[in-house]
Amino acid sequence: MWLQLALAVSHAALPAELYWKSVFPNTPMPKALRSILPPATAGKQDVLINMAAEDVVDASFKYKFPYDATPSKKFADGEPLTKKFKDIFFFESKLKPNQKINIIELIKETDKATFLPRSVAESIPFSTQNLPEIYKYFSVEAKSAKANILKKTIESCESSSIRGEEKYCATSLESFVDLGVSKLGKNIKLLSTELEKETKNQEFTIGEGIKMMGKSDIVCHKLKYPYAVFYCHSIEKTAVYMVPVVGADGTKAKALAVCHKDTSAWNPNHLSFQILKVQPGTVPICHFLARETLVWISK
Repeated sequence: MWLQLALAVSHAALPAELYWKSVFPNTPMPKALRSILPPATAGKQDVLINMAAEDVVDASFKYKFPYDATPSKKFADGEPLTKKFKDIFFFESKLKPNQKINIIELIKETDKATFLPRSVAESIPFSTQNLPEIYKYFSVEAKSAKANILKKTIESCESSSIRGEEKYCATSLESFVDLGVSKLGKNIKLLSTELEKETKNQEFTIGEGIKMMGKSDIVCHKLKYPYAVFYCHSIEKTAVYMVPVVGADGTKAKALAVCHKDTSAWNPNHLSFQILKVQPGTVPICHFLARETLVWISK
């Protein structure tokens, strides 16, 4: 199920890579960001976006909004979520060498949506008030599964922040960069999970060299949309770790994990509390980040 979007790009638009260099002249653009840049050619371009509804049926709670999600009790195949995703949330004490853990966040992603140039992204409505216009723009039936995906993404960006959180949705590389600089200054670094090859769902072993990367961070989750949209937020009392792991088949990765020190504002029905059998605000809760998630940190 694919949606083809033909976009006109102005000859005057500043290519995203040049914008990056204008802000960070001495820092190469990270591979994770370069992979979702729009083509640097002017004129019309066809952008193919995977809008398969099954890709997001039970995915939204896993990485995007751990503090507010209220998933159903069972997965689509009837298996209890607490069993299928028992390793998604864990205590900080598990972040030590030789610990075994399943990291489903390392499984190959399928969302290939790229950023649009800022001028193009800003010309497309992005508001629940404009949903009929948005459906028409993307040739989507109002009551279809695809329309529901668009609606949920926009609603997520418009939702209220919880206590201690600042949030923003970036719809272009330029706005993504501007966000990081406005909150943390130019002396910042962009982190992403590093995986040496595609992998399958398997048990990983945490290795030596776990590194706490920072406490002043902005975590940006890629949402399902026809073009790249990132839900970026900073939450008080969090820590970001880079965790070296090795899979049972020998696959090596450096996985990003976040530990939330204060969960008192999270939804009490969230899956993490069911899995770990704790109450909100009683103990730090950690989770690995999806491969598509990007994190700004202060150097």
